[in-house]
Amino acid sequence: MVAGCAPIPRMTDQPSARREKQSERRRKTAKYAEGYSWETRASFYADKFHGRQTANGETYDMNGISVAHKTLSFGTMLEVENLNNHRKVIVRVNDRGPFVRGRDIDLSLGAAKQLGMVQDGVVDVRITIMKLGE
Repeated sequence: MVAGCAPIPRMTDQPSARREKQSERRRKTAKYAEGYSWETRASFYADKFHGRQTANGETYDMNGISVAHKTLSFGTMLEVENLNNHRKVIVRVNDRGPFVRGRDIDLSLGAAKQLGMVQDGVVDVRITIMKLGE
């Protein structure tokens, strides 16, 4: 009968999988702030995804200027510089990806053309956060 006095664990006391995932995402993005800059590899995506819905609900336009990032908030504005030729482009995060080790962003074909990286496919870039999305 003594066990009857112990509090019964409620389901609401346990963190939900969704809350855990959101918390993990916050930890991953905590290092990012406006003005933060880092160097990484970038690729681009085009035909296969053209006209499909992006993670934020927009229709992907491969000729537009946009970028996919794994964790940055949608609407975040990034300056991306191709370190091979020093060309730059300002892009807005509207999708998730790339899901390839060693790459932080996937640019639209339009952005890749502005950076002069289409022939190379994957290039070294410097990314600077211009404005964080909401």
